[in-house]
Amino acid sequence: MTTSTLFGSTTARLRDRRVNLDHRATTSRAVRSSLVSLAGLIGGPVTNQAGAEVGRLADVVARLYGPDPYPPVTGLILRIGRRRAFLPADAIGRLEAGHVRLRASRVDLRDFQRRPGEVLLARDVLDHQLVDVDGVQVTRAADLYLAPLVGRVVLVGVDVSLPTLLRRLGPRRWQVRPTPERVLDWQAVAPFGEQATEGPAEVRLRASRSALHRLRPADLADILEDLGRSERQQLLGWLEPEQAADALEEMEPAELENLLREARPEHAARLVDEMEPDEAADALRDLHPRERETLLDRMPREEAAELRGLLAHREGTAGGAMTTRLVTVRLEQTVAEVRAELAAQAEHRTEIDAVVVLDPAGRLVADLPLFDLAVAEDSTPVTDLVAWLAQFGPPVTLSPDTRLAKAADRLVAARKSSLLVVDEDDRPLGRILADDIIDALLPERGRLHFRRFLQ
Repeated sequence: MTTSTLFGSTTARLRDRRVNLDHRATTSRAVRSSLVSLAGLIGGPVTNQAGAEVGRLADVVARLYGPDPYPPVTGLILRIGRRRAFLPADAIGRLEAGHVRLRASRVDLRDFQRRPGEVLLARDVLDHQLVDVDGVQVTRAADLYLAPLVGRVVLVGVDVSLPTLLRRLGPRRWQVRPTPERVLDWQAVAPFGEQATEGPAEVRLRASRSALHRLRPADLADILEDLGRSERQQLLGWLEPEQAADALEEMEPAELENLLREARPEHAARLVDEMEPDEAADALRDLHPRERETLLDRMPREEAAELRGLLAHREGTAGGAMTTRLVTVRLEQTVAEVRAELAAQAEHRTEIDAVVVLDPAGRLVADLPLFDLAVAEDSTPVTDLVAWLAQFGPPVTLSPDTRLAKAADRLVAARKSSLLVVDEDDRPLGRILADDIIDALLPERGRLHFRRFLQ
């Protein structure tokens, strides 16, 4: 490459970079000019059309939980001496940086009474935690941005940047200037706070909350662990019990213990009831005996009895780590009938990797892997599959008192993903899965976890 060619290429790159920086600066100025910082407005003057100060802005009311994608501002809370008065949104003439101008010289002030779906943005949302649905993380609202839209003022975005927090600590002239460096679209967040303001609350499922329902249980578990006490109870309340239980099964034991203690006993009992039996028994085992009985007393009698049976086994044994969820069949059934029973248990697919064949007395005959069922013809009798499996010897089983280290050795030797736990009469009590053994033997689940601050 010649010197002139190299010089020309460098010049072109510098020109492109300058154009990009100019474009970015122009865009940033355009965005800044269209946004009004809520943090900068609070405490600022509210003047009438004649320019006289009516009061100071104490808060902004918005209909947060309604059909609008961007919550409309429905009024202002003004501080006039010691009085806090409400001014409806139709009196707002213009929002500027740190200043509200009204439409008329005379204004109709009234007492504030919260209507369904309304929140106070400064009190209930600013500096509160929220979930970034797109980024799947918990963050904090450092500022809220308002903007005019089709004749009204709406909440359009949330600033979650650290520089904005620092800006708010500076002089007032800094506080009123938006710094949109890291702003989330309002539709990409799930805020908390509808219970924070006095008055009736009407919660409707927003699009962002629907997105929460599509998150993986492990992601929800991380979010629950990062949220504060009241926020995670709200999040649990938004989820269907089955989805919440799946997330709880992924939580760190210490965090799950705290969560169950914080929840209302009725709600905590329902969540534990929805968990897989072995996971539920582990969660209950970590609680104080009195707390454990409180939850068991609020569960359906049959499920509570099942969990009490699991809790009777010592921790660190096969009985203490097994699940009692078993699919049992009889010799005279066909493969098609067994598949129908498996389909009915589809929601528990992670707990089922084989089918237990029992004799008329309820004793173990065979443990049929799902693969053998998958490749068999629908009309094949179960007894034929049992006869074929018999050439490999009797099923490998454990007693409930078997230590987990020994259970792991038996599992590896048998080259299986689970082993049945049976009583002294060879009647199945439960099944211990490979991942249950790993969870129990490892001191931690191996998931590094750090709390997120000031994001």
